[in-house]
Parts: sequence; C-alpha cells; structure tokens
Amino acid sequence: MIVVAGESLIDLVPQRTACGDAPLPPLLPRPGGGPYNTAVALGRLGSPVTFCSRVSADGFGEALLGGLHAAGVRTSLVQRGPEPTSLAVAEVGADGSAGYGFYMTGTADRLFELPPELPDGARALALGTCSLVLEPGASAYEALLRREAERGVFTLLDPNIRPGLIPDADAYRARFAGWLPSVSLLKLSEDDAAWLGGSPERWTAEGPDAVVLTHGDRGLSVRTREGVEAAVPAVAVAVADTIGAGDTVNAALLHDLAGRDALSGRGLLSLDAAAWTEVLAFAARAAAVTCSRTGAEPPYASELR
Repeated sequence: MIVVAGESLIDLVPQRTACGDAPLPPLLPRPGGGPYNTAVALGRLGSPVTFCSRVSADGFGEALLGGLHAAGVRTSLVQRGPEPTSLAVAEVGADGSAGYGFYMTGTADRLFELPPELPDGARALALGTCSLVLEPGASAYEALLRREAERGVFTLLDPNIRPGLIPDADAYRARFAGWLPSVSLLKLSEDDAAWLGGSPERWTAEGPDAVVLTHGDRGLSVRTREGVEAAVPAVAVAVADTIGAGDTVNAALLHDLAGRDALSGRGLLSLDAAAWTEVLAFAARAAAVTCSRTGAEPPYASELR
C-alpha cells in the first residue's frame, strides 16, 4: 500500500476556442492538486493506494472523491468538512507550460488533522505541494512525514514550489531543510531546485537516499547518496499542456520502484545506473502521455505496455 497525503482541488483550465484571441476563454473544471493527481496516477497504474486528506462536502468535493474511486484509490483516510474546495486557475503558455493562481482561503484541505495511524501494510508515503505550505494543515502533514519516517516507512517528497503561496521564502527554505532527514526520495523540478538554492549532491548529504530532477523537455535525471547517476531524455509528444506531468512522474517512480522491491533506503541504493535508467524511462513515458492530454489525465497501465 502506498499512501499519498496532501491537497485535492479543482483546476480551472482555459479551453481553446475557435476565436483564439478571446480575452476570457471558458474555464473547464478538472480534478487536481499535486497529491491528488499522484494518487489517481498510482491507481490507474495498478498500485494499491490510499489518499489521505480533508475534502469538502460540496459538489466539487464529491467529484474529487468520485475521481479517486474511479481510479481504484482507497479513501479510508479522507476527512470531510463543510468548507469549500480549493480552486486553482491555470494559465497555459504557447508551449503548454502551466502557471496557477490559487484560491485557498478557508478551504477544506487546509484544516487537515494528523490521522492516528496509517493502514496496515503501508510501505510508502508521498507528500508535497501546497499541503506543506498552508497552515494549519501544513504542520499536520509535516508531523505525518516525521512520524512515518521514524517508523521506517519509505517517503517521497515533491515540494512542487508555488512561490505565490509562500509568504516567507527564507523560512520555507529552512523548513524544507528540516524535512530532508525524513525523506527517502526527493523529487523536484530544476526550477524548484533553483528556487530552493540547492543541488542533488547537497541534498543527498542531508538525508534523501536519492534525488530525481525533472528537466522539462530535456528529460529526467537522478543522483543517489552513493554517487550513482543516470539520465533519460523526454519522450517526444505533441504537448497539450503540462498539468499533472510532475505528479505523474511521482506515481511512476513509486510504482516502478515497488515492482523492483526498492521502496526502502537499502532498495534505492541497490539500484545501479542501468536500473535507474529503466525507472526514469518509465516515468518519462508516463509523463509524456499526461502532457498529450488537456488537464491532469495520467495514463493507465495499458497505455504504457
């Protein structure tokens, strides 16, 4: 069982119309949120997965739960509340890259509380994005990360930096550094790395057994604590947008590593460059499928065979 903890929200994605110069394109609501997308992607790939969050009881919240159930994601750790669902308004560039404006004041996912325990058989915990920024829920997610790492659960952290949501950059960077001893696998984009001001060499010295970097249309790379390195190019695809691509990488990494019995520090460090190349190539294929579709629509296992 892989547990994914963090926010779910509704992405409002601009739609292309016949009038390409329309000042206000229509916005299509799509289920989203980095952790939510990761959980859905894991379910579609066939991994046993549970989502851990607080979800609104409004119509958007019901739709989010429906998306989880359709992907086979278990929801026993989902808390419910009357607060509204968070919204993210996407802006898609000509190259398919996405930026976001967030509406998250007083929303349900910010009021997440630490669950007493994870399900029996939980092998891995994945966290990241807005959930580790916005209080009071951020402190509860942080406590979950530390508690499960101390229990020996494999942990993946994807900070997925959203600068507009971080009021004090230096304080966040210090907090991020404090998480690293509790992280097994750190995955982040090269833009995240630049904003945080670190490097894989530095971060593996502070905790994680491996760091995976995504480089957009230049592919993915990894460096382990023992100095093993590997890289793969991106898979060429006609890009609709990049929404959910990084979340799909998270899921693909966890899914493939689970299949190699490598969801542990020892397991990660047992992988040589050739094995890591295969893991990264699988993640690149999965991300390419997501990029070929509008919104966060990760692939099913059958699409990657």
